Amino acid sequence: MSVVHFPPLLKKLLDRRGLTDPETAEKFLNPDYTRDIHDPYLLKDMEKSVDRVVQAFRNNERIVIYSDYDADGIPGGVILHDFFKKIGFENFENYIPDRHEEGFGVNLGAVEDIASRGATLMITIDCGIADVGPIAHAREKGIDTIITDHHEPSGELPPAFAIINPKQKDCSYPFKGLCGSGVIFKFIQAILNKKEEKKLQVKNAAGELIDITNQKISVGWEKWLLDMVGLATLSDMVPLVGENRVFALYGLKVLRKSPRLGLMRLLRAANTNQRFMTEDDVGFTITPRINAASRMGVPKDAFDLLATTDEIQAGTLITHLNKINDERKGLVASIVKDVRQRMVEREQNNTLTPVIVMGHLHWRPTVLGLVANSLKDDHDRPVFLWGKETGSVIKGSCRSDGRVSVVELMEESRDLFITFGGHKMSGGFAIEQEKIHTLEEQLSKSYQKLSVMTDANALEDFEDILSVDDINSSTYSIIEKLGPYGVGNPKPVFLFKNLRIKNVKPFGKTKNHMELSFENTVGEVFNAISFFTKANDPLKKFKVGDTVSLKACMEKSYFKRYPELRLRIVSVLI
Repeated sequence: MSVVHFPPLLKKLLDRRGLTDPETAEKFLNPDYTRDIHDPYLLKDMEKSVDRVVQAFRNNERIVIYSDYDADGIPGGVILHDFFKKIGFENFENYIPDRHEEGFGVNLGAVEDIASRGATLMITIDCGIADVGPIAHAREKGIDTIITDHHEPSGELPPAFAIINPKQKDCSYPFKGLCGSGVIFKFIQAILNKKEEKKLQVKNAAGELIDITNQKISVGWEKWLLDMVGLATLSDMVPLVGENRVFALYGLKVLRKSPRLGLMRLLRAANTNQRFMTEDDVGFTITPRINAASRMGVPKDAFDLLATTDEIQAGTLITHLNKINDERKGLVASIVKDVRQRMVEREQNNTLTPVIVMGHLHWRPTVLGLVANSLKDDHDRPVFLWGKETGSVIKGSCRSDGRVSVVELMEESRDLFITFGGHKMSGGFAIEQEKIHTLEEQLSKSYQKLSVMTDANALEDFEDILSVDDINSSTYSIIEKLGPYGVGNPKPVFLFKNLRIKNVKPFGKTKNHMELSFENTVGEVFNAISFFTKANDPLKKFKVGDTVSLKACMEKSYFKRYPELRLRIVSVLI
């Protein structure tokens, strides 16, 4: 076998990610869909699930696709919707619970509603693993449930017909980190992999059995669904390694040429070039608008945007989603301001705890995950935020700084909660109002019990020292090889020392973003930007001629309609 030689910077980046073996590193740099995708039948209960849905197709049973309301569940619902449409199966509906009225997961009211319309099979996406009571009620109503989920199982499992979840203890699937849309994609793969063997037939409206094997479903057609799998994988804070790296990489490739009308309208409205879209465009442009539908309105609107084939409907929906996303930004900004003021008081009083718990009866629970994200980045510790809408139950969201799982934290203090769930980096919970005052103390005690990653095992906060002359296409081509970036594969941060400022410019509608300019030794000018700078940010104090050292990521932006290499500032060294 020939020895693989990597450029020094690339080798350093690979080594920092533990990819010291040349063959493993080569596979990481060049994911292959055929080679790196696992057999879907390794998932527990896959065979019986496929047999059950094939039976439903033949008998024209009413199927309900029950998906979560976020940017994992909604794309997952679109994936199964598109597959059913492609094979000609029409006797189904998509059900997405209302975030405010119904909450997360399968609920009793939804089961009653679904049963009243004659459903005999329910397929969940990105939810269901904790819903013992509602799934039992569905069985009593004559509804078989196939749970497809990726959240951590906790305690008793629901009495479902089948459970497809790689995190089940007795599931031999080799990769445990799939998102909900990834799991439902594996289900579709399994059906198509054995469509001839299973004699896949669909009963049409006239009662005729149509043999799917004779329909024009070309080999590999399901890859067109990877736009939604990639969107969900990049949105849901799952590790971008293993099979997820394949889904993220190929998902972006499909997203860049996806013919979905709603997606194209969304990107156009956000001045995002679809041909060159990146994981950042997903995280900052697409995901917030999908999530805004459930946080501020009706989640079905986001589903319809991604699934529609009607140009007029796509235009109407994106106008609506942009409007409520702007409302969401305003609401989040007001809570962030309140939270930061409280945190200043805590720091001044020296009352910071290992886990931050904060809330207000007037805070809207559905936006608190966004606020928690900001807070855990500012203070490098888990954050639990709560609010209240109706009744006596407090609801909240939690986010981890990566050193401990929020699910493990809640498991240690499970007696406090009515319900809780999620995965390592993010979760949600419900708690009685009288118990909320002990939550911070109990979670902080739980934090101390758990195995927390030491600083010695953590990555340094920058990967290498570069100069302004290193900001070039050659360096960027090396950095680009390791993308897409996200959880488990962080975007490289570099240290740039003693840069002389050529220009300083605030920008944006409210001038809350900052741009510094620098000149290299051959007279080329490069920009370094920082979004949403605070009033006391040191960037606001610099002037032309000052020297500054920065920690920053290198990126390529197409916002100005041409490719621009620039730095994204992470921090300023004072």
